[in-house]
Amino acid sequence: MAVSEPFSFLKHRKHNLDRMTLGDLVYSFFTYYAVVAYITVGIISLALAVKWLENPLRMLLAMLAASVAFPFGWYLVHKHILHSRFLYKSPLTAATWKRIHFDHHQDPHDLRVLFGALANVLPTVGGVIAPIGYLIGGKAGAAAALGWAMVITCVYEFCHCIQHLNYTPRSPFLKDIKRLHLSHHFHNEQGNYGITNYFWDRLFGTFYEKSGDKPKSPTVFNLGYTSEEAQRYPWVDRLSGGTRGDGHPRRFWERQAAAQTPPPEPARRQEG
Repeated sequence: MAVSEPFSFLKHRKHNLDRMTLGDLVYSFFTYYAVVAYITVGIISLALAVKWLENPLRMLLAMLAASVAFPFGWYLVHKHILHSRFLYKSPLTAATWKRIHFDHHQDPHDLRVLFGALANVLPTVGGVIAPIGYLIGGKAGAAAALGWAMVITCVYEFCHCIQHLNYTPRSPFLKDIKRLHLSHHFHNEQGNYGITNYFWDRLFGTFYEKSGDKPKSPTVFNLGYTSEEAQRYPWVDRLSGGTRGDGHPRRFWERQAAAQTPPPEPARRQEG
């Protein structure tokens, strides 16, 4: 079954975006624990912003600042941390890197690894956005900025799901960002780091419009964690159970099944 039951992360159910319809995705998205947490934090934060409201203009400016800081921060994190190679080189950070991005490039259709880990996303977003909001509008500004950042997070995550869903959007905007993001996953990972906003890619020269604008990357699926690197830094490979994929990505369960299938026995010669 492609659709997750409510809070099915507790049951380790599969979330295969390539087998979902748009309706399946909507159901699974809004019952996914990380999204439930973002919505909860967002509602509480915005309610507190209204309760503490003193200067509406400052509160709106705090929300505007969050709208600018979020995509810029995402660009920096995606390019310089998630696509860096220093995290897999230490046993202390290898598991985190594997979970927050390597697994997503290994199996782009798995909803469970498409989202950033909640324990990483929430403190990071809150730790950056809330202080910015506080500097602009005090505690009301901090709450408003954080609440609005949670709205942006949900929009980002849903658009990210659409980009990997076996579905052709009707919206020209969604079609465009889907094409750009899939190029990042299947052609060259060293560019198009945005999700819904490619302004920073354009500004810093990492944007490419068509696949032909960049050569095919040999590390687009393994993010540079090649078999040679796995020998030097084995921790991610061990956590992957020897099923690391360097070619075209396959679903985790397919690779695991292939790894567990014993090789066929050689045919015995008939005596006679």
